[in-house]
Amino acid sequence: MITLVYLARLRETLGTSGEKVEPPHEVGTVAALLAWLRTRGGAWAAELAPGRAVRVAVNYDVARPDTPVKAGDEVALFPPVTGG
Repeated sequence: MITLVYLARLRETLGTSGEKVEPPHEVGTVAALLAWLRTRGGAWAAELAPGRAVRVAVNYDVARPDTPVKAGDEVALFPPVTGG
């Protein structure tokens, strides 16, 4: 089980602040997880589409597409944050 946390715009668009998921065994990286979530269609496909500005953190560390994900991890998805 992976805990997903959706922040800012994603929380609003997807209509939830988070969920627990059990992705297929072949989902072992951030890129594969995002691809699997896109198969839900609708807002998932649109918000997580390649080229969209979405950042990912795995267990509070900023992640790259090849960062491993596994059962027990917390994966946060959020838009880039700017400030001044």
